[in-house]
Amino acid sequence: MHFKTLAIHAGQAPEQNYGAVMTPIYQTSTFAFQDVNQPGPFDYSRSGNPTRKALEDCLAALEGGTHGFALATGMAAVATVLELFKQGDHLIIHDDLYGGTYRYLVSISSEHGVTFDFVNLRDMDALRAAIKPNTKGIWTETPTNPLMNLLDLAAIAGVAREHGCISICDNTFSSPYFQKPLSLGIDIVMHSMTKYINGHSDVVAGALIVKDADLAEQLQFYQKTMGTCLGPFDSYLVLRGIKTLGVRMEEHHRNALALAVWLENHPRIERVLHPGLASHPQHDLAQRQMSGYGGTFSFRVKGGQEGAFALLRNVQVFTLAVSLGGVESLMEQPWSMTHTSMPEEVRAAIGITQDLIRVSVGLEHIDDLIADMEQALGQVNP
Repeated sequence: MHFKTLAIHAGQAPEQNYGAVMTPIYQTSTFAFQDVNQPGPFDYSRSGNPTRKALEDCLAALEGGTHGFALATGMAAVATVLELFKQGDHLIIHDDLYGGTYRYLVSISSEHGVTFDFVNLRDMDALRAAIKPNTKGIWTETPTNPLMNLLDLAAIAGVAREHGCISICDNTFSSPYFQKPLSLGIDIVMHSMTKYINGHSDVVAGALIVKDADLAEQLQFYQKTMGTCLGPFDSYLVLRGIKTLGVRMEEHHRNALALAVWLENHPRIERVLHPGLASHPQHDLAQRQMSGYGGTFSFRVKGGQEGAFALLRNVQVFTLAVSLGGVESLMEQPWSMTHTSMPEEVRAAIGITQDLIRVSVGLEHIDDLIADMEQALGQVNP
C-alpha cells in the first residue's frame, strides 16, 4: 500500500466486537485473565494495550520496519535506546544535535559509565577516526536540529555494520513521509511524535522502530521494565494525527520552501539554512536521501541577537514557542531556548549563535506567513 493508505489503515482494522471504524481508547490499567495461568493477548497496560499496539503497528508500517514502540515522550525514546549501552561502551554522537539529547548524554549516560565523542558526522574520515574497540553505537539526526545539516545515512550505516555498531537516527524533522532511514541501513529509527507525526501540538510522545528481532526484544523489555510506554488516550490522539500525516507534510513542505526562498532574498536576512535550496551545501544529498524537506528550517538575522529579538517580538501569526511540527507556525531562538543545556562555548563552536532563528512553518496560508515575516523584519535594524 502507498503511504497515505497505510497511515489510515495499518494496524487499524475495524474493532471486532462492535465494528468501530476508529480504534477505540482502551482506557484500562489491567485485563481479565481467561483462566488461571491463561492471560489473554493483554494483561497489563504497561506491558501492552490494544490502542497503543494499533499505533505501534502503524508506525512500523510507515517506517518500513517490523516492530514499533510508542513511548511517553521523545526523551523517553532517547532514554530507552540508551539503555542498550552499558558501562564501558563508547558512542559516537554527531556534534550538532537536539539540546535535550545532549543534556541526557552528559548528565545521565556519562554517570552510568557510557563514554562518547561528539563528531562532525558529515566527515566520514572523522567518523572512522573516532571509532574505538569499545564503540557500540553511532547516533545521528538528519536534518540536524537546529542547523539543518544533513548526514549521509547509507554511508554511516555502512561504517556501523563494518564495526559491529548499532546505528540510530532521529527522524523527527523529516517524518517517515519524507525519509526512511531503515531502508538506508539504519538499525533504529527514533521520533519525537510530539512533532509532525501527531502534528497538532496537543500530545508529547516518542517512537522507536526497528527491523531486527533481537533489537526489538531488547527494546520491548526496556519499555515494559522502565515503564516508558505511551498511554492509551495519547496513543489514540497520535493515531488520529497520523491519518493526515502525508497531506500535512506536503503542505508543510510547500509553505516552508516558499518562505525560505522569500527569506533568502530579503536584505535583513544573512543566510537561510534549508536543504531544499540550491544554496544549501548538501542540497544534492537532500535530493538523494529525502523525498521532501518538511516544514522546519533555520536562518540568520542581520543585527545579531538584537535583530533576532526584534523579529521574535514583532511576529503576529508566528508564535514564539519551542517545539515544531504542529499545524500552527512557531518560531524560536535556539541559543536561549531549545539549546540552553549546551554550554555557550559548545553552542558557538558548532554554529548555534545568537542571530540564529528556527522556524516551524505551519499550515496557514503562505501569503499570510510572508506578510507577517515582512512586517516583523521591518522592525529589525541590520
